[in-house]
Amino acid sequence: MTAAAPIPFRKVALFGKQRADGIAAPLGQIVAIVRGAGCDVLLDATTRETIGPGALAELAGHSLAEIGAAADVAVVLGGDGTMLGIARELAPHGVPLIGINHGRLGFMTDIALDQMPEVLSVMLAGQYETDARVMLSCEVERGGAAVFATRALNDAVISRGVAGGMVEFTVRVNGVTMYNQRADGIILATPTGSTAYALSANGPILHPSLAGLVLVPVAPQTLSNRPIALPDDSVVEIEVTDVRDASAHFDMQSYWGLKPGDIVRCKRSQHSVKLLHPVGYNYFETLRGKLHWNVMPSEPHGRA
Repeated sequence: MTAAAPIPFRKVALFGKQRADGIAAPLGQIVAIVRGAGCDVLLDATTRETIGPGALAELAGHSLAEIGAAADVAVVLGGDGTMLGIARELAPHGVPLIGINHGRLGFMTDIALDQMPEVLSVMLAGQYETDARVMLSCEVERGGAAVFATRALNDAVISRGVAGGMVEFTVRVNGVTMYNQRADGIILATPTGSTAYALSANGPILHPSLAGLVLVPVAPQTLSNRPIALPDDSVVEIEVTDVRDASAHFDMQSYWGLKPGDIVRCKRSQHSVKLLHPVGYNYFETLRGKLHWNVMPSEPHGRA
């Protein structure tokens, strides 16, 4: 991450979390701050529908295509799930993102709501730090043809279907077989996604600046099968090899049902996501706060 040179923004896109109570008031605050910075507001059309009539009635809704073509920066008010969805859509347009937390954990939406009035105006004036995040380009191949394609900022997950039982699969990296495995599933995560589902499955945390991916089995039958870090220029193929139901999830927001013989192929996307943070942002501070690394273990009773 490096300190960015002051570049004034002219058009600021605004996105809000869908179906969120009390979202209209902080959106109104953001609109006032954006206008106070001398910028125009481009309100997302879905957000416009979410807040309903009356709130910010003077603002029209704009499509993602319109925003991608015109916006200099996007402010996302919501949780990490909201940020993931917007990031995937805007990545091809190169629009940087500022995340304001209106969710729970807030790894990516790192600006607290009560800090927003002070922090956002400073960032819109050009004082911020940039943070480039790698994305995955993924496709599902069936019978030699691609039947589904998408991007993922966090992860691609292959998991067992509704029938239960383990899913059987073969993993290949750059065309070379790594292993055959039976497990509840397997996760291919970017550094951004290493603190999401992969972390819950005992995967390692990768610093966002690392050029790596992490492959994490979920409850593997072979207990010696462990997570492994891979170069981020690897092409990873996961082929379903048995008759059980299985499914592929991408950022847990897009889905494709898998059949035996299907191959999920993932590689580094040509697009990346640029996150903007307040000056002084520190990734380790985020880990301390979100993962409670700053909390010391309790002493056993009877010890000073």
